[in-house]
Amino acid sequence: MKKKRSKFYQRLLSKELYRHPYAVPVITIAVLAVVSLFAVVFFGGTTIGPGDSRVVQLSIEGEKQTVPTRADTVQEFLERADITLNEGDVVEPSKDELIAGDNFRINVYRARPVTIFDGNKRVQALSAAKAPRMVADQAGVKVYPEDTLKQEVSDDILRDQVIGEKITIDRATPVNLNLYGTPTTVRTQVDTVGQLLQEKGIVLTKGDKVVPSVSTSLRAGMTVAVARSGIVVKTVEESIEPPIEYVEDASLSFGATAVRQAGTPGKKSVTYEITMKNGKEVSRKKIQEATITQPVKQIVARGKAFDINTDKAAVMAAAGISESDYPYVDYIISRESGWRVNATNGSTWGLCQALPGSKMASAGADWQTNPVTQLKWCSGYAAGKGGWAAAYEFWVRNHWW
Repeated sequence: MKKKRSKFYQRLLSKELYRHPYAVPVITIAVLAVVSLFAVVFFGGTTIGPGDSRVVQLSIEGEKQTVPTRADTVQEFLERADITLNEGDVVEPSKDELIAGDNFRINVYRARPVTIFDGNKRVQALSAAKAPRMVADQAGVKVYPEDTLKQEVSDDILRDQVIGEKITIDRATPVNLNLYGTPTTVRTQVDTVGQLLQEKGIVLTKGDKVVPSVSTSLRAGMTVAVARSGIVVKTVEESIEPPIEYVEDASLSFGATAVRQAGTPGKKSVTYEITMKNGKEVSRKKIQEATITQPVKQIVARGKAFDINTDKAAVMAAAGISESDYPYVDYIISRESGWRVNATNGSTWGLCQALPGSKMASAGADWQTNPVTQLKWCSGYAAGKGGWAAAYEFWVRNHWW
């Protein structure tokens, strides 16, 4: 049975309406407006199109789902998906990470109960952080670089009265160190004065005196003095950059990063012997360098999971790029141009943003439109940096290449 058409629809089809000189364009605009309104309402104001959308592989506490998105960053994705992070929750990679390609992995970890044992004190916390120092920081427990923290699951719930994980803090011993008249506080896990001097990098030379003796056992709050008579000294404090440790993680997309332990700089005390003449300094010689505070290394998880669609793989293969280099190529090209062959920014052009774009003519006359030609030129450019892997490392450090 035919459905009865609405009066509005009948009027749109009426011969009288079509006789009007502006009937067709007006009808077209009206229909498109209705369709557009429907699309906006249906998709909540967000249209999903192949040109600007990406696919995210979302995992929340191991529950996985595939989500199309037009978000540019992890932060924007969380907001669009209405995912709330509560106190102690963790998202990886970092919120400012760019969602540069399909099958981008975002992992949300919900806070879990953790008990921190700090001597006779016990602190309850909720945290999803993977490094114990990060858990302590979230719980407001101050720890020093020389303190050691052990994270584990309790093997005796009745004894420890702990549900979930526990962190035990072994506090370092605070010692007052006086180095050539400059006092400072250091912390250590060693037992004697001699071991302390060795740990801090203090080398005794002729004329140096140590009080108490190097065999003396350390105790909290004691003073250890290193002195040399008959000289004028000046001590300055300098920073020690924290080392960075990278951990490869298959749960993160290739090149994506997540800081699992924040690094903090250390401090060192540098003592100079000053030579004076007529009341003015004429020269100085370094006589001692001691580590006052150890730097805390930064631990960064770096993704290694890689998915490539067949179109990109075909272009890279046609350009003669080795499969082992595909992750590096995709990482750079996704960030330089979003794989748009006509991407431009001022005088730059193409997949790898050659500057000027006309440089790529050396790879072929069709350099403006052919992705294979462009990638061939890009490979030559990457070779100048030591290959695609080296070019990737350069891009990660500088955010350009």
